[in-house]
Amino acid sequence: MNMKKIIMTGGGTAGHVNPNLALMPKLKQLSYEIKYIGSREGIEKEIIEKVKIPYFPIASGKLRRYFDWKNLSDPFKVSAGFFQSLSILRREKPDIVFSKGGFVSVPVVAAAKFLKIPVLAHESDLTPGLANRLASRFVDRLLVTFPDTVPKIGEKAILVGSPIREDLFKGDAALAIKSAGFIEEKPVLLVMGGSIGSVKINTSLRRILPELLQTFNIIHLCGKNNLDESLSDTSGYKQYEYVADEMKDILNAADIIVSRAGANSIFEFLALKKPNLLIPLSMSSSRGDQIENADSFSKNGYSMVLNEENLNDVSLKMSIERLFEEKEEYINAMNLSELGSATDKIIELIEKYSK
Repeated sequence: MNMKKIIMTGGGTAGHVNPNLALMPKLKQLSYEIKYIGSREGIEKEIIEKVKIPYFPIASGKLRRYFDWKNLSDPFKVSAGFFQSLSILRREKPDIVFSKGGFVSVPVVAAAKFLKIPVLAHESDLTPGLANRLASRFVDRLLVTFPDTVPKIGEKAILVGSPIREDLFKGDAALAIKSAGFIEEKPVLLVMGGSIGSVKINTSLRRILPELLQTFNIIHLCGKNNLDESLSDTSGYKQYEYVADEMKDILNAADIIVSRAGANSIFEFLALKKPNLLIPLSMSSSRGDQIENADSFSKNGYSMVLNEENLNDVSLKMSIERLFEEKEEYINAMNLSELGSATDKIIELIEKYSK
């Protein structure tokens, strides 16, 4: 069998990397040689090197909608990244490039287009981000997660859903509970604020810990450098900065989840049928993509939503308690969903466009 080669790209947050990880096992089964292009210092470098995939770092600038002095220098980084990508792609000669978005992906897909290499990209959010909007002119197809995204993209769009890592369905809840050191048998509340954490969620949660611990054991993914050492010996409360392999066990142990509303995460909750409270990033600190994601899931009955503007100690506690009381209603709605994992659909398209 002739081995095909795929170059994957995407970075900036874990959400721009994890879907690529979901595709890798099946690509390996199909004898693809996988390599990755990412930024020099982004989170994607650490994640990809952990799974032992060859990694090529390039210069990466951020494309901002607001004034920043870095806007003067970052276009030169994007330009440098384009020529670095050209060099890598000419040397590696991949059969296809697959992009998960993020600013590092723009020079990569542009270079692939220049070299006439087929390009597929995937957009997780309901409204495409700036990077994917820019990259869309260079891709053969832009694969989307939400049905409402298709008319926003046009003829290049293909509705596929979100790729889900198969290992998430094989988590060991007992192992997560043992690792957390929980002694009492209580429902498990998982709180996560994204790969970099959320100060507002972290602070409010910790203030209401005594009340919540009467009902729940709590696993808290608080983000890098956000551990509170004063709470390290609190019974029934386990905090982590970030987890990787352990995530499948933690998700399976969770009875209910409090989270931001990144598309990759919420589709994992849907696939695992986990009742969830979404606290999307506000418009003041985002482009509003998480608000749209959360609204879509709320309308379908998959999620409860608490807007960040309304987040305080009282509202968080009341929302968590209500979610737990009504968890079966959310599970029933999720059981009716026809949105499954997109992994097989994406693999089929990779096979089609890499021929």
